[in-house]
Amino acid sequence: MRFFKRYFITGLLIWIPLIITVWVIALLIGTLESVVPVFLSSQSLFGFRIPGFQLLLVLAVVMLTGVLGANFLGRALVERWEQLLGRIPLVRSIYNSVKQVSDTVLAPDGLAFREAVLVQYPRQGAWTIAFLTGAPTGEVAEKLGADYVSVYVPTTPNPTSGFFLMMPREDVQLLDMSVDAALRYIVSMGVVAPASVKALEADHEAMSAVDAAHEIDGAEDAGRSEDGRP
Repeated sequence: MRFFKRYFITGLLIWIPLIITVWVIALLIGTLESVVPVFLSSQSLFGFRIPGFQLLLVLAVVMLTGVLGANFLGRALVERWEQLLGRIPLVRSIYNSVKQVSDTVLAPDGLAFREAVLVQYPRQGAWTIAFLTGAPTGEVAEKLGADYVSVYVPTTPNPTSGFFLMMPREDVQLLDMSVDAALRYIVSMGVVAPASVKALEADHEAMSAVDAAHEIDGAEDAGRSEDGRP
């Protein structure tokens, strides 16, 4: 029984990440392909099914939209489109909210998560990892008065959902770890302990020193070989 349990769990540890990865990718591809209307499917256009045709069509449309939206005419059309959507009451609220989030997260020069921080949540004495997203502005900043920062507290193991909090700057402790390392720490429920940025820099410096020493030894060996010395 112990033999069976040991190897069965080992097999699960190998297959579960692979199966979940394939499932997520398949779900993403299926969602993208479902956007394509039926009359643009390969069956309607060519009379037979071409695997991945809808996905390629979606990617081509997204790429073409990006190319058109990057020039003056495209930006003007997008502005007119947004003005049109802004006149529809319910659509306006949903569209503006989603656009603000997507612009923050997907913008090439944006900083959706600036730094990983340590905060006390949901009560004093209970600590969790959060991400610094900015600082309150406008009326909110005037009401708060003191020096506050905005943080996002993700849930585990799904960091895409969480809580938005405004906390005093003095109650937020900056961490040395990178945002990616902090996300892995959260998703793994604390199992994958991240190395701090300082530790990574120290390891990099140590590796550089070892490489430099090897280069010096190689140069000395080459010099001895040229002099005819053993």
